[in-house]
Amino acid sequence: MAARWYVTVPTALVAALALLLTGCGDGGGGGTPRSPGGTTSPAPPSPPGGDETVEDDIDAAVRATDGFWSAHWTELFTGGYRSPQVSGAYDGAAPDVPLCGDEPLPDDNAVYCPAGDYVAWDLDLMRQGHRMGDAWVYLVIAHEWGHAIQSRLNEELVSLAGELQADCLAGAALFGAARDGTLRIEEGDTRELAQALAALADATPWTDTTDHGDASERIASFSRGAESGVRACLPDVVR
Repeated sequence: MAARWYVTVPTALVAALALLLTGCGDGGGGGTPRSPGGTTSPAPPSPPGGDETVEDDIDAAVRATDGFWSAHWTELFTGGYRSPQVSGAYDGAAPDVPLCGDEPLPDDNAVYCPAGDYVAWDLDLMRQGHRMGDAWVYLVIAHEWGHAIQSRLNEELVSLAGELQADCLAGAALFGAARDGTLRIEEGDTRELAQALAALADATPWTDTTDHGDASERIASFSRGAESGVRACLPDVVR
């Protein structure tokens, strides 16, 4: 994504994701980390789409996501916006892996830690996904930021399907940033987003609060936020 993203009509995203989905099928509080997905099984890497490193794209994704929420919070919710801390990259296989409460951060994953109010990601996960395309990095960061946003909302605004709501908030933030002109989204990035959502999906549809949902549910949730914005991500009773 980064400077290579150019915003297109949101309905084009929905159509592109739906077309890809027909060929991919299903995918594979406290101190508990919230992670972006289930078993990771990316498609074969494609050639790099630009000169940005994974670190460059991580920095750009953080700026775009945080910038969107900072710019629009008061239009959507009461009170002021407070950014989560960015713990950033860690090595989940290292003996000194950071903790969320009393629990070590998971290997090859990314999290929002409620206990410390921070977002973090295993650099190996980011590098692996970045080989698919830079959209992976933006999706993971925007999803974890979505969990940070949930922690700032009144309880009635948080969906029981919390992981799918985080996908929706990620779509709203990324495409909202594109509308603001702080992020550009190109046609090829929609395919990368669908691939990433499918790779990070659970094998079965959403059934309880810990599920991320299958590929079709994750793509639909992300698309809803991208198409209709943050309010479309809130429970029906409060819209």
